[in-house]
Amino acid sequence: MLDGLYLGFDFGYKRIGVAVGQALTKGASPLATLYAKSGVPDWVEVAAVIKRWRPAGLIVGLPTKIDGKEQYTTKAARVFAQQLGERFSLPVHMVDERLTTVEARTQLYSKGGYRKIQQTQVDSVAACIILEQWLQGLSTT
Repeated sequence: MLDGLYLGFDFGYKRIGVAVGQALTKGASPLATLYAKSGVPDWVEVAAVIKRWRPAGLIVGLPTKIDGKEQYTTKAARVFAQQLGERFSLPVHMVDERLTTVEARTQLYSKGGYRKIQQTQVDSVAACIILEQWLQGLSTT
């Protein structure tokens, strides 16, 4: 069983949602939304989050179409994941993120309706869902 704290990322060309979670509890919480320019993250912001939380590993959502085929952001998410691993010397795992944004919007809607939903919240909640999916898949032995 893997142990420790993990960060989850919902990669996007404009925004990157971030969540934090623990392997022991298999739970996660939305943390922040970082900004990107044309798919290029602000690496100073990413480094600050990683330095603050000192995770054992990083989890990145892999965007695919409903049928599992790649979409236009799939390659960019893979590049982001590879760069995370290279820059921070941490293990990086990718998770199928199909429908996580829809689920994030549904969760936020149930807490206050569509008028209360902010896109930055959607991104960090989607990152939380991605991270929880990965944590739930960890072995308990």
